[in-house]
Amino acid sequence: MSTDTLPAPAVLSAQGRRIFRLYSLYRLLIGLALVLLISSELDDNLLDLTRPELFRNASWFYLILNALIAALVPRPRSMVQVFSLAVVDVLLLCCLFLAAGGTPSGIANLIVVSVAISNILLRGRIGLLVAAVATIGLIYLTFYLSISHPQAASQFVQAGGFGALCFAAALFIQGLSRRLQLSETLAEQRAADVANLEALNAQILERMRTGILVLDPQNMILLANNGAQSFLGKESLAGRPLDAECPVLLESLQQWLANPTLRPQSLQAFVNGPMLQPSFVNLQRGNQQNVLVFLEDISQITQQAQQLKLASLGRLTAGIAHEIRNPLGAISHAAQLLQESEELQGPDRRLAHIIQDHSRRMNLVIENVLQLSRRRKSEPQLLDLKYWLTRFASEFRTSCGPDQTLHLATLGSTLQTRMDPHQLTQVLTNLVQNGLRYSTQKNARGQVWLKLFRDPESDLPVLEVEDDGDGVPPGQVHNIFEPFFTTESKGTGLGLYISRELCESNQARLDYKPREHGGSCFRITFAHPRKLS
Repeated sequence: MSTDTLPAPAVLSAQGRRIFRLYSLYRLLIGLALVLLISSELDDNLLDLTRPELFRNASWFYLILNALIAALVPRPRSMVQVFSLAVVDVLLLCCLFLAAGGTPSGIANLIVVSVAISNILLRGRIGLLVAAVATIGLIYLTFYLSISHPQAASQFVQAGGFGALCFAAALFIQGLSRRLQLSETLAEQRAADVANLEALNAQILERMRTGILVLDPQNMILLANNGAQSFLGKESLAGRPLDAECPVLLESLQQWLANPTLRPQSLQAFVNGPMLQPSFVNLQRGNQQNVLVFLEDISQITQQAQQLKLASLGRLTAGIAHEIRNPLGAISHAAQLLQESEELQGPDRRLAHIIQDHSRRMNLVIENVLQLSRRRKSEPQLLDLKYWLTRFASEFRTSCGPDQTLHLATLGSTLQTRMDPHQLTQVLTNLVQNGLRYSTQKNARGQVWLKLFRDPESDLPVLEVEDDGDGVPPGQVHNIFEPFFTTESKGTGLGLYISRELCESNQARLDYKPREHGGSCFRITFAHPRKLS
């Protein structure tokens, strides 16, 4: 940007208004000095007055007019007002110049100063016009004085010099003010760019999935973005001690401070919270050594790794299933024939039974892994959950034992979602069967409750599957959805994993939470029917 490209302002800026107030104060001081001069009768001794009465009246008029201007026009609304006030000031000083006897009086110096100050506020031709008015006034009044006072004829050179000085001051001040305005404009642009960049950085920081914390040497949290607050399960963290908000993270920080070369272990801030991988970086702020903490959610990475592992395992199993299942079938059939033999003794019959049980278990594992590798793509349909769940419960009760009960409670009128009905049947069958099994182990009668309602916060349909069994031990809650994790001697550990995978393929979510009165509660949060394509 060059100085020639700067547009002439239509109104004064804040800095221009400050300069205008100083200009008004300067004129008031000049008018007050002139009035004091004539009041003390020093004007006859200091000035060679040609028109004493005109000088006194002009001095009083100059003071009164500038006082009125300062009171009535503290902030000019347009540049036209500034130009008019500058021209009036020059004309009044020219009147004093005439009354004081021309250039020897020194009033011409005040005219040059007035032109210079006005060109700080005015720019371009309009500022030079003020200088032209002052120059014309000086030369014309000198010519007029030379007619009535022949000795004033020698003042033409001085008057011309003051006129040239007016133009020189106008051009110099305009050039200087343009450069200053250019610097001010560039500074404002840089400040705006910095402010925009800071706002952008703050917005990026808040929307980052990575959690970010800044800790001072006393482990007080100075800064926390939304990601960190979500990962740590807190609504606000700034200004709070880390040991009170997340002791496990503080322990990881202390281990890192003891040996920065070690990779911190993953952690979980609260029950059912995501698995987090912390990393720490020293942050120098002046003389203070802070610590920058990054929190990465590795739950998705772990899940992807498990999916890759299971996909590889599924392909491997699919390739060798024929080779494994044929010998496995022969072993199972041979064990069955041994059990049917009348000559088989009791201990040997027990061994044959063990062989057959484990053969069935191995076959079940192969079937589940093959199911993962062959799992078809979900085909979501619009479901009325209340009607669908009533039909599911009715069909499931026909297969329940006499000591098993399935309860159903639905709240609300219409609860709809989009989900593959076959996959939803598979998920609920697995959850209900697990609940009945654990409930029967603890109670004489196994019971499972299905509760369908609308979540008041998210406005999404929710289905809870509750049982009154022993529940999941707190130390195993984090592992129940992992593949091949089981607490049963005959289980495969794939039921809950497959159920969660089926839910997520339909944009639903399966979570576990302890039941208030003992037992387990598995919650399915369905997707909105309009959000799933």
